[in-house]
Amino acid sequence: MRNATVSRKTRETAIEVTLDLDGSGRYSIDTGVPFLDHMLEQVARHGLFDLELKAVGDLHIDAHHTVEDVGITLGQAFAQAVGDKRGLRRYGHAYVPLDEALSRVVIDLSGRPGLEMQVEFTRARIGEFDADLVYEFFQGFVNHAQATVHVDNLKGRNAHHQAETIFKAFGRALRIAAEIDPRAHGSVPSTKGTL
Repeated sequence: MRNATVSRKTRETAIEVTLDLDGSGRYSIDTGVPFLDHMLEQVARHGLFDLELKAVGDLHIDAHHTVEDVGITLGQAFAQAVGDKRGLRRYGHAYVPLDEALSRVVIDLSGRPGLEMQVEFTRARIGEFDADLVYEFFQGFVNHAQATVHVDNLKGRNAHHQAETIFKAFGRALRIAAEIDPRAHGSVPSTKGTL
């Protein structure tokens, strides 16, 4: 079973995540941050992950803690769901366009956290959402999923389109990396024998 349920509670947030890697893209997401909900829906739908996520955070301060902690908790759930990574493809990449915007995400389920983001949003806020928080989400995710993730926004004038292409590409790349490779016969995808 490639699924996980993770709870995380701090003085700033309380988060519950249930993730099924072999789902169909169904989701129920409520973080209290509508734009984040919209982005996570893209990840679930385009990754074909079933995702239930409920977060309650200190939004009276701002969305920073909630967004970062959602990334952390989703990363923990992902790490638990892939387990020892036997039989996985390990690597995934995707290019996704949306009108004038184009983004690329490349993932290695390496067991080593690393984030490289080359994204210059055309404005600081996307509606009520602070665009800087996209980085905080991904940093939280990679640290706890133990993955290397490269995110590049290659084109874009509309900040909403920039962000949406990033999250859609992330979902698609993650889906590929987490897929079972039928030719791998359950082996760990590393010459070291472990990830």
